[in-house]
This record gives sequence, structure tokens and C-alpha cells, in this order.
Amino acid sequence: MAVQVHHVIDGPADGVPVVLSGSLGSTLAMWEPQVAPLTEAGYRVIRYDHRGHGRSPVPEGPYELADLGVDVLALLDELGVEKAHFAGLSLGGMTGMWLGAHAPERLSSLVLCCTSAKLGPPEMWADRIRAVRESGTESLASAVVGRWVTPAFDPERRAELERMVASTPDEGYAGCCAAIEVMDLTGELAGITVPTLVISATEDPSTPPPHGKAIAEAIPGARYAEVRGAAHLGNVERPDEFSELILARLAAR
Repeated sequence: MAVQVHHVIDGPADGVPVVLSGSLGSTLAMWEPQVAPLTEAGYRVIRYDHRGHGRSPVPEGPYELADLGVDVLALLDELGVEKAHFAGLSLGGMTGMWLGAHAPERLSSLVLCCTSAKLGPPEMWADRIRAVRESGTESLASAVVGRWVTPAFDPERRAELERMVASTPDEGYAGCCAAIEVMDLTGELAGITVPTLVISATEDPSTPPPHGKAIAEAIPGARYAEVRGAAHLGNVERPDEFSELILARLAAR
């Protein structure tokens, strides 16, 4: 059953809608660098918190990727949006692939950032779930952000990201880990017909470029791009490059 996720809308009410979907452990604030470029280009930007994250409800887990996808469809219905562009990073990209395979009629295009169609091994996610349940998200915050950004990233902004992870409800984080643990979208990629751009970051240790290349090769007609000098949260570390790529995909026919 869908939950009513927390969301924020920026930009003109009559603008073409663009949904931005974030990483595991993030809130909609992670997309702040993209808001101005997209709204200045005339888009209506819809950011939201995954279930179990930020200010969204925290249903009891475990969750499935389909749950996260259905939450997005319910949000579009709530807002009266028949069709939207969708850009997702990491868990958001996984949600985007699910939508592309199961609800293509609701999407104008897909931008899949720093993500994977299958991210194992499952034992890694089982261990992370166990760690969250035993010690909470605060115990993971430093290590998670160490994968999100490179060592050269601004220390004050790094601390802000760590607070973002630490504020994620334990149940919500664990529930979404469970969705990734069993996720395997590899067999569905060839059926995605939505115009798609895949973006990888060269310094991303979580979903390195081979993951993005595999997605782009499997989705018919998908384009692939790499951004240098960024880790997993590439849109935060290299905002200009990511914004330009996203805008180019939105404007393409």
C-alpha cells in the first residue's frame, strides 16, 4: 500500500513537472543544487522523501522496490500529474528503473544517476540492516558520507550530510536496505522504452561506472555520461555538470 510521502514543489505551477528522487539515507535536501537551474529553465520541480526518510511516514519494514515505486505513482496522482520527467540517484535511480519497467506511461524521460540494477552481495545489506537495528543510523553516518563524497569535499558540508544520514529513522533505513538486498532489475532493463540518460561518477565507490554502463547498454537507446571528480552523491559534489546533463536530457526529443 502506498504512503503519502513528504514533498516540496518549486518553480512555475504551469511548468513541465520533474520529479527528483534521492539516495538511501538522504532527504529531499540533497537535490538543492539542482533546484535553481531547473526552475530557472521553467520546470516545476517536485522533490520528495522516500518512505522511512526525512519527513515521510515510516511504515514497518521490510520494504520492496515496488513499494517505493507505488509511492511515486501515488504522489503523481495526488498532484494531478499525468506524466513527468524523473531523475533519481542511487535508490532513486533504482526506483526510476522500476517505474520505467512498470509504469512507462507516467514518465516523459528518465535520468539514472550513480545507481545500479543489482547491488550486492546480499550479505552486505543484511549486515547493514543488522548494524542499523543494533546501533542506529548515527553509527553509519561517517562511513556512508565517506562513500558519498571525495576526501577533498568541504568539511562543513560533509558534516551536514552526516547529520542528514544520522537523522534517518532506523526502521526506514533498514526497510530500504531490505529493498536493495533483494533487488534485481537486470532482466527488466531491455523492456524500458522511456528515453533514458545514465550518469556515473568516476570516483563513486558504491555504484562505480561499470554499473552505469551496464544499465545504459541494456536499455534500448539509452545515453551514457560520466562526471569526473565526484563520488556517489555526484549531484552534490559536481552540481553544475549534473545539472547541465539533466537539463540536456529534459530538453531532448
